[in-house]
Amino acid sequence: MRIVAVADTHLFHGDLVVPDGDVFVHAGDLCRGGDLDELGEAAEWIAGLPHRHKVIVAGNHDWAFVHEAAAARTTLGDAIYLQDREATIEGVRFYGSPWQPEYGAWAFNLPRGELDTVWRMIPTGLDVLITHGPPAGLGDRSPVGGRAGCAALRARVLERQPRLHLFGHIHQDGGTWREGATLFANVTTWECERQPTVIDLDPSTGAVTPVVVPPHGRNDDE
Repeated sequence: MRIVAVADTHLFHGDLVVPDGDVFVHAGDLCRGGDLDELGEAAEWIAGLPHRHKVIVAGNHDWAFVHEAAAARTTLGDAIYLQDREATIEGVRFYGSPWQPEYGAWAFNLPRGELDTVWRMIPTGLDVLITHGPPAGLGDRSPVGGRAGCAALRARVLERQPRLHLFGHIHQDGGTWREGATLFANVTTWECERQPTVIDLDPSTGAVTPVVVPPHGRNDDE
């Protein structure tokens, strides 16, 4: 199964060159302001992609999933929206969650001390976990405050051991890392200055292989 993954497009999706694959994953922040009109624009782009399956997780800019949840899900059409739930695609188990440590007045914020209430819902035996925010120490380097990832998420992922963990949110630290049984990938495109990440997952063996991993992403010194 070839997975093509992005995050943080913020309506700049027209600048992306999206390769074909079996499953397209968006790990959140499709929008900027986050209303239904913006979501509709992003959904129209996603609907036009050639992938057989599309999986979407919301991000902190995607307010429509908070304020108009039913309409937002309808707007996505045939795409699979995962908010603390699971879907099986061609025998591969996906689970998605939009939450991240509280920062500013954004959607899907939770105080760090409360986040494990959602992370403990992550099931065992997953193939692909998708969160908007990163785990602590992997793909979470932020110029605003050092590392911005969630320690409770990292601990829970290492316990649950999905084969692949996809996330975004931190624009400066795209890439892949292996720890334990899991390949971690920050698939940010930072408003499409960074291209999609492509990863192959073999359902029969469980092997997870990075195919295309673009350079890190946004450089705030430029």
